[in-house]
Amino acid sequence: MLAEEKDDERAMKQKIYPDLDSAVADIPDGAKIMFGGFGGAGFPNNLILALVRRGIKNVFAVSNNCGTKEGELGIMFKNKQIKQVIAAFPGPQSNYFQEQFAAGEVSCEIVPQGILCERMRAAAAGLQGFYTTVGVGTEVANGKEERVIHADYAFIKADKADALGNLTYRLAARNFNPIMAMAATTTIAEVEQLVPVGSIDPENVMTPAIFVQRIVQAKGIRHV
Repeated sequence: MLAEEKDDERAMKQKIYPDLDSAVADIPDGAKIMFGGFGGAGFPNNLILALVRRGIKNVFAVSNNCGTKEGELGIMFKNKQIKQVIAAFPGPQSNYFQEQFAAGEVSCEIVPQGILCERMRAAAAGLQGFYTTVGVGTEVANGKEERVIHADYAFIKADKADALGNLTYRLAARNFNPIMAMAATTTIAEVEQLVPVGSIDPENVMTPAIFVQRIVQAKGIRHV
């Protein structure tokens, strides 16, 4: 085996842990932890149970909800392992959270789902903040800076579109197009192919139809 192959294999082994408990063994008390999942789907329940077994305390949790009875984060609230939480929708069956919140044992910041996601996206991009339309025109906005960033129109190029406006792109031609489609009031997409609704696998949609207002088929002009 070549030296480079050995290094690659070693790097891969460093990411693969033999069991759940070892994967969370170094997480300390007071850690700020994001937990994926929404509506019962996509929760890392096995990792949550590993944290329960580890017994860490004073966790700062970031999650869409605060558990469903003893499911999801419910078991951690039951064990009083969470001290602070940022959530979009604690949930009607977040019994243990509700009891502790009413007793002042847990603090909670309620954040709209879209804003919560954008906070995380901004963190991933290394941004320290972002602008939102929430509160604009109300007392909440008094004394705060306001900016208009959206464009009136975005002209973009896609490979495929269905009649609803779902788009895919070809290789590097994706570039700025998906971002611009989301940042304009009216997006007009020039596309190579028009395909029937349903023929683009939902997992392959790169720009959802909600961001596209006009579609026109035109074979691409390529300048060398």
